[in-house]
Amino acid sequence: MKYKSTRGQVSGLSFKDAVLMGLATDGGLLLPESIPHLNRGEIEALTKLAYPELAFQIISRFVDDIPSADLKTLIERSYATFTHDEITPVVHEDGIFVLELFHGPTLAFKDVALQLLGNLFQYLLKESGQKMNIIGATSGDTGSAAIYGVRGKENINIFILHPEGKVSPIQELQMTTVTEDNVFNLAIDGTFDDGQRIVKEIFGDLEFKSKYALGAVNSINWARVMAQVVYYFYAYGQVRKKTGADSVYFSVPTGNFGDIFAGYIAKRMGLPIKELILATNQNDILTRFVQTGTYSIGKVSPSISPSMDIQIASNFERYLYYLLGENPERVQQAMDEFSQDGSISVSEQELKRVQQEFTACTVSEAQTLETITDFYRLTSYVLDPHTAVGVHAGKTLCKGDAPLICLSTAHPSKFEAPVQSACGIIPRQPESLVGIESRPKRCEKIAASTELIKKFISERALS
Repeated sequence: MKYKSTRGQVSGLSFKDAVLMGLATDGGLLLPESIPHLNRGEIEALTKLAYPELAFQIISRFVDDIPSADLKTLIERSYATFTHDEITPVVHEDGIFVLELFHGPTLAFKDVALQLLGNLFQYLLKESGQKMNIIGATSGDTGSAAIYGVRGKENINIFILHPEGKVSPIQELQMTTVTEDNVFNLAIDGTFDDGQRIVKEIFGDLEFKSKYALGAVNSINWARVMAQVVYYFYAYGQVRKKTGADSVYFSVPTGNFGDIFAGYIAKRMGLPIKELILATNQNDILTRFVQTGTYSIGKVSPSISPSMDIQIASNFERYLYYLLGENPERVQQAMDEFSQDGSISVSEQELKRVQQEFTACTVSEAQTLETITDFYRLTSYVLDPHTAVGVHAGKTLCKGDAPLICLSTAHPSKFEAPVQSACGIIPRQPESLVGIESRPKRCEKIAASTELIKKFISERALS
């Protein structure tokens, strides 16, 4: 399997090179040169596998330059850190299936990919004798999951940017209480979109990127998406066992288009997904695109689901590549247009294709809180605000002719205030969070300036 850029100037990369490159050197995002397809018999066989073996069977279709035994070991080591035997269990509540993705070290779905990516980085750097300086931006969960994936690992430093005061208190503590020497937290005076822009600008400085051996943990790194494809297959298998259903709906709360893009890849691989339901909070650039065909920046509005407070979805370019007929020139033109005007529009025919793949729903704060309240009253099951966005959208848009699977992306204890407001209870705190408020903290406040952050990195980077 080889990898190419959405913008056409990079191709023929091995998987190892794609992981280490992160963002393509032409500014595009990396994708496999072809997407493997599984027939129904192969998919049926996969439903019988435990999660680590299923992960190996899916991931090995995208990885042909790591020996099978080593890849199996990396996968097993990554999921040994999870607190549930099934890794991503599926529970049935109030007529829907909830895919719990929060049993990793930082209680968020990002752990599923970032535990693996951290181990991949360590493996590749040991093999090559190189060092790496990871840089990433977070709207809440990516930062802590990335940090936990590489904390204390040799030959890696990690620099994580988060928007000061715009993540939940627990999300911030999960980052800033990790004080290993290789971890640097930067609280920027701005939004997540500012942080994401800074990261892309830094990667766009190819001389700086090369000099400091920069690596990416945001979902611009293909390995992130690849690892997330697995739990779509796993959830389908679990629901098929329980219901006998031939196809399913997935409802996905999303801000950066990474999690739902993994579902899109799973569907292209042959997984019988009837429809992908895209759920956004009031920061609804993605819903507006699905409904109108125009992808247009608005103003970020802080919410009780802060991981979705995003206006520029970094994975959207990958989907755009397929929508525009895998034509890198058209992708480059569209992204140039977006840089200049803050907007992209597709044709009526292309919009019809979008709407064949996705339905979409914007969920207000009031609807989010009401969903948490009603779900708890009916089932005693506590949803976090992001999951509640997905549940509301799923119940609104699912046609009822196949089971509905809603992705539960974070543990409710990470969002104590809105959950308490909705349910009147303080969610049970997992052991990993007990006493976190009193742990030592380390964080640097810094302006949302590309040059200042480059200076900070250059003074502390491994070389």
